[in-house]
Amino acid sequence: MFLREKEDRRNASLLNAENSLLLIVDFQEKFIGAVSGMEEVGKRIAVLAKAAALLQIPIIVSEQYPKGLGRTLSEILSVLPQGTPVIEKLSFSAMDVPEWAEAVRSSKRNQIILCGVETHVCILQTAMDLIQNSDGQVYVVEDAVASRKVSDKDAALRRLEANGIQGVTAEMAVCEWLRQAGTPKFKEIQALIK
Repeated sequence: MFLREKEDRRNASLLNAENSLLLIVDFQEKFIGAVSGMEEVGKRIAVLAKAAALLQIPIIVSEQYPKGLGRTLSEILSVLPQGTPVIEKLSFSAMDVPEWAEAVRSSKRNQIILCGVETHVCILQTAMDLIQNSDGQVYVVEDAVASRKVSDKDAALRRLEANGIQGVTAEMAVCEWLRQAGTPKFKEIQALIK
């Protein structure tokens, strides 16, 4: 047995900051109080957004019918880099929105990471359409998604996994993006995940 050259050692399913795109799906005002665990999910999404911004990972945000469901929560909007696209939609799958699909396509990133709400509706349908229509890998951040009912979230995560969509946690994603400890970026991001 022998080891491959260093360039070949990294498993292709591990997240890489240069290949990643973070999608924040419908994390909006009207879901507070209606969706289980919104506060904790919001903390995880904020960690992901701050880390992505620091590591120059592009972010795209969707808002489902903001006229009725409100805007993306201010604590998320406040940590997004200036110019982050926030795209309105009515369809459950964000991939049905040409502007969204083009933003994903033009990012030229092949590791697509989703977080937000609701796991069994907009996250599920967007992820399934992404896996069907891209050559990349799709990930759902399990501790950064939520549904009104835990049983809906659990069923969605099982279905996503059965269809080749990988589950990760916010800390897994951030540590995979960083790859190593001891750097200035690690020290800055470590404070977020403690």
